[in-house]
Amino acid sequence: MSDKAGQNPYTIRPSGADPADDDSELRAIEAELSRRWPENKLEPSLDRINAVMDILGQPQRAFPSIHITGTNGKTSTARMVERLLNTFELRTGRYTSPHVESVTERISLDSTPISVERFVETYREIEPYVRMVDEQQPIALSFFEVLTSMAYAAFADAPVDVAIVEVGMGGSWDATNVIDAAVSVITPVGLDHTDRLGNTTGEIATEKAGIIKPGALAVIAQQPLDAAQSILKRAVEVDATVAREGMEFGVVRREVAVGGQLITLRGLGGYEYEDVFIPLHGAHQAHNAVLALAAVEAFFGVGGARGGNLDPDKVREGFSGVSSPGRLEVVRRSPTVILDAAHNPHGAEASVAAIGESFGFSKLVGVIGTSGDKDVSGLLAAFEPILSDVVVTQNTTHRATPVDQLASIAVEIFGEDRVQVEPRLDDAIEAAITLAEEDGDLTGTGVLVTGSVITVGEARLLLGRNK
Repeated sequence: MSDKAGQNPYTIRPSGADPADDDSELRAIEAELSRRWPENKLEPSLDRINAVMDILGQPQRAFPSIHITGTNGKTSTARMVERLLNTFELRTGRYTSPHVESVTERISLDSTPISVERFVETYREIEPYVRMVDEQQPIALSFFEVLTSMAYAAFADAPVDVAIVEVGMGGSWDATNVIDAAVSVITPVGLDHTDRLGNTTGEIATEKAGIIKPGALAVIAQQPLDAAQSILKRAVEVDATVAREGMEFGVVRREVAVGGQLITLRGLGGYEYEDVFIPLHGAHQAHNAVLALAAVEAFFGVGGARGGNLDPDKVREGFSGVSSPGRLEVVRRSPTVILDAAHNPHGAEASVAAIGESFGFSKLVGVIGTSGDKDVSGLLAAFEPILSDVVVTQNTTHRATPVDQLASIAVEIFGEDRVQVEPRLDDAIEAAITLAEEDGDLTGTGVLVTGSVITVGEARLLLGRNK
């Protein structure tokens, strides 16, 4: 980012300064951001974000990037891409959303969230320019647009060798879509945000395919037919090269292993990377892994017409160190407590399959708190076959589905005898653990906390997982 004031854009913390001051300022910044348009509100224009980029000196042009969209699996795929690139000794910036616990998680350098101090400094550095754009535009920048500006500024200042950027919502009009990524990744497309993106997977894919840039390489997961057609149409229009899972690359085999799974992946050049361990559960994570592998191969220019492959030992090393908090994450034993951020039917179905494959519960109690703009009925119906009981609750944000409304929907799907209502999340978790323990035998019993990234993040804090 250019230095508009002719001074170092980052102030030096005085010796002995109290870190609590930064924590206090972070809370103040979050309060300021919360007064802006929320990130789930989409206005189809890149005018505001482009105006900020112009006045900051186009920081998003200072690094190459890999751009990731889709309905589910974006964050896990981004984290895998990041770990692989780190293993190949590249300095990375990663921008993902939403956060699980702290807003600072959204902007990472070399697989580590930026510090509170650096987050505060970055915000204060761009704040005058954000306000300038606010005054010039008919609509002020949104919460997500400001954070996106911060991410690009932080990556340029680092500087990073490559940025891995996850779309917030959609693609074409998403604030992240001011980068010119040489590699675009589209994870599986399903029905979500239908009120904003379209009522069919084909319509939604049209919006998401807007991240594919002229001459780029698009790495595409297996898709519903209409979604695949929409993506290929965009690729033809901009003369992009397409690599499709199941054709140019794919998962060859996979087997459940302790703490995750062992997989063999076929890359873009046909080379098979064998005995790759990923410490994540579910077939969907294996498919995320091969997308990440193909994206990194494409970035390095191996595979495809050039042939060749990445160093398989480094690939194994990279994947073995992957983590994805809140994605079928075990945070407690006896009974087992799992946190999973599934928030739509498509994601819930993948989680249900993974739980059945990897855990073998004889009794599983759900704690579910959803957001009001989601297909709550579809999500509950997807989880119903594996849950003996469900405790409905709500998280602390304004987007949460009111607990009485959620309970009414749950009773229709589970029946009144299987539904318990606990408005507070801590009480809901405790109630679910009690239900899981009531038979006295903890072997094969568990608790699943799910329904929203926000709910999972708050549960993670309550259960002390961040420590």
